[in-house]
Amino acid sequence: MAISAAMVKELREKTGAGMMDCKNALSEVDGNMDEAIELLRKKGVMKAEKKADRIAAEGLCDVVIDGNTAAVVEVNSETDFVAKNEEFQKFVAAVAKQALSTNAADIDAFLAEQWNEDSSKTVKDALTDKVAVIGENLTIRRFEKAVAADGEVLVSYVHGGGRIAVLVKAKAQENDTTKEALSNIAMQIAAMNPKFISEADIDDDYKKHEEEILRAQIENDPKESQKPDKVKEGMIKGRINKQMKEVCLLDQVYVKAEDGKQSVEKYLQSVGDITITQIVRFETGEGLEKKEEDFAAEVAAQIAG
Repeated sequence: MAISAAMVKELREKTGAGMMDCKNALSEVDGNMDEAIELLRKKGVMKAEKKADRIAAEGLCDVVIDGNTAAVVEVNSETDFVAKNEEFQKFVAAVAKQALSTNAADIDAFLAEQWNEDSSKTVKDALTDKVAVIGENLTIRRFEKAVAADGEVLVSYVHGGGRIAVLVKAKAQENDTTKEALSNIAMQIAAMNPKFISEADIDDDYKKHEEEILRAQIENDPKESQKPDKVKEGMIKGRINKQMKEVCLLDQVYVKAEDGKQSVEKYLQSVGDITITQIVRFETGEGLEKKEEDFAAEVAAQIAG
């Protein structure tokens, strides 16, 4: 069967694959569009498998709010260049929209569910297709949802073009004053990266872990290790109390405080009756191994080759 330019164009629009890939796929299946799409998907899987061992620690975070539901996602790429690509940005937005409606309990279940933009695919299929089109290893790393009950407000903030995405849920009256205050808090979270809302949210395991680190630091210090045990324990208690205040949102110094002393909790009290009930902060590549580029070594290897 003769493969027309219109057929190649249609397949390219449906898959995003290159023109020659589309033409070859159509020729291989004698012009059957559905079989050509499936063939390209299979080839895309092969490409994705070859790229799967590459470090994907760049990318974008996004947050979307629709009515009383919000979702935050992180999608990773290998390079910052791809993160600025419009095709990738549209995909991240689609993943965020998918997360709004998901009932998945974890990322594996999320990847296995039906892709909202094409019911014939799973989320993982859509990701694989995008890997084939963009040419880099991509991963949907994580997502988190928030659902506001009556009397709760959702506010989001995105920093650095998607480098950091923040979501805040609070019990409060929904008005401009409240939203402005919560927007300020979202920016606080982006800047200061609190781990908890208040000290009441800190679990014992976290405290014990931090205490062990502080104790080891003291024992490894030539001067401090010579102090009496009672003094050491007092030092640990003082340092852990200071550290806990730094990781708790409400105890942090409000970044916009004119006196440089007002806490976030005092700021919220000055605005009105506002109780923070959930915070989410995703930072691109947080905790992931970053690829170290050694261009000199790369050039030397190419010359040697």
